[in-house]
Amino acid sequence: MVERSILSYVVVPSMLFGVRWALAQNVVPSPPLQAMKAELVRSMDAFKSQPTPPYFISYEITDDETVSVNGSFGKITASEGNHRRQLDINLRVGDYRLDNTHAIRGAVPDLSGMMNQFSMIAMPIEDDPLAIRNLIWYNTDQKYRTALQQLTKVKTNVRVQAAPEDKSDDFSREPAQKYVEAVAVMQADRHAWEEKIRKYTAPFAAYGNIYEANAEFLADVETRWYVNSDGSEIQVSKPYYRIFISAFTKAEDGMELPRYESYFGVRPEDLPDDDTVLKAVDSMINDLKALRFAPIVEPYTGPAILSGRASAVFFHEVFGHRVEGHRQKNEGEGQTFKKKVGQPILPASFSVYSDPTALEVAGTDLVGSYTFDNEGVRAERVTVVDQGILKSFLMSRSPIEGFPHSNGHGRKQQGFPVVARQSNLIVEVQNPVPRADLKKMLIDEVKRQNKPFGLYFEEIEGGFTLTGRTIPNAFNVLPIMVYRVYADGKEELVRGVDLIGTPLTTFSKLINADDHVAVFNGLCGAESGLVPVSASSPAVLVSQIEVQKKEKSQEKAPFLPAPF
Repeated sequence: MVERSILSYVVVPSMLFGVRWALAQNVVPSPPLQAMKAELVRSMDAFKSQPTPPYFISYEITDDETVSVNGSFGKITASEGNHRRQLDINLRVGDYRLDNTHAIRGAVPDLSGMMNQFSMIAMPIEDDPLAIRNLIWYNTDQKYRTALQQLTKVKTNVRVQAAPEDKSDDFSREPAQKYVEAVAVMQADRHAWEEKIRKYTAPFAAYGNIYEANAEFLADVETRWYVNSDGSEIQVSKPYYRIFISAFTKAEDGMELPRYESYFGVRPEDLPDDDTVLKAVDSMINDLKALRFAPIVEPYTGPAILSGRASAVFFHEVFGHRVEGHRQKNEGEGQTFKKKVGQPILPASFSVYSDPTALEVAGTDLVGSYTFDNEGVRAERVTVVDQGILKSFLMSRSPIEGFPHSNGHGRKQQGFPVVARQSNLIVEVQNPVPRADLKKMLIDEVKRQNKPFGLYFEEIEGGFTLTGRTIPNAFNVLPIMVYRVYADGKEELVRGVDLIGTPLTTFSKLINADDHVAVFNGLCGAESGLVPVSASSPAVLVSQIEVQKKEKSQEKAPFLPAPF
């Protein structure tokens, strides 16, 4: 889900930090990078004496320094700082064509193998080269033993299973990269933010029917050191600062009704001032009051407008996950677009890019920005759809047919294996119309289809998508603020709907877009954990969408009255 703290989840078997600095002058690599490089050279040399030496090793240490302040109803609930480091090792035996990471097909999932891919290796936060190298040495040895066992299973599986549909190599050759930038410095006055969080959450306390009201300030400086046996040496460091506010109430029938606001910036001064945040809090309170008495929409099909933020989530869920490279190779995936390269999949006026090098859109910082991915590949803009025609996929170093190289989209959360993931998804539309004209087009569609109303999706909580073959290949986008739009132009707030559908049908119903681009920032969860992503889009008009009733609690409002 997006901007709750999660943008979306891909349901497997199968919801922003801009980087505003260039390569710093005369920056000396940090001690962890030097220690990693020395141990990598020693490991590769020592393994040469083994019958099956690794053909590739990479080390990545992630340093995460955070300051967080949480509050509720005008009081502080937590205020703390945290500092940790974690090591990730990618060790491969075999060769680029076939190695220990090759998928084992036709068998019960190997849970032990899956756990071996997931690792949490704590590292010292002090820059002691000997301590760093000692932990790298021991864990490299353990990874090597596991890799040898897995390679034996892979070779046995390949002999007894039918030939795979995609015969691409398991790993791609990529050029070595050398890049070092200065380590970012945390800028967070915890005491000052405690006062702000009290101020932001206090207004909720005046209402006895708002059951939870929380705000969080989070400052995070993430520094990554990466080396690999190809010769790459990378040191990148980025900060981000975030305010996240959430509250919910209940309708009389038990339905929980949430509202969220979230702000991101790459510097503290990029966050909004107190007046702006407090106005948003007032808007949240008014929306929650209105939602309690809003009517429920019954299951419905008909025309709708998705606001820019809603459309951004829509494209992230419905489209973005289905163009991640590994989903074209995995035979358990639906592979919606695998055979559609060079074919139209969107209206000719629509283009879609994935651009981790973009720092902002429409004046909003993009949290999905980065310089190098988690496989040491330089980030690059990828034209995924050009004037409606599918051109490419998002690629890690796991090749697929027709796409033998990475385009810098191999991403992961600490401790998870890398797969191809989204970064900054940007939807552009030629010849957009003014917002008022898009509403007129919606009303025309309502009349043409003889519908009682259309829908306008203004605010979105997030969503999830199903991409596998054995379950319906569908999506579910979770709206918060939805309006009926009648033929006379009147708008009415409603509640209790989820936007559902299947990708190919829904894309065929896109009509036009307006000229106001909006951005949705958040975290996206999938096989490689949570990664920061952004999505931007204008509002879009869809000739036919489908909504279903939202899940609701069976619990009524509290029996006891609020104490205030």
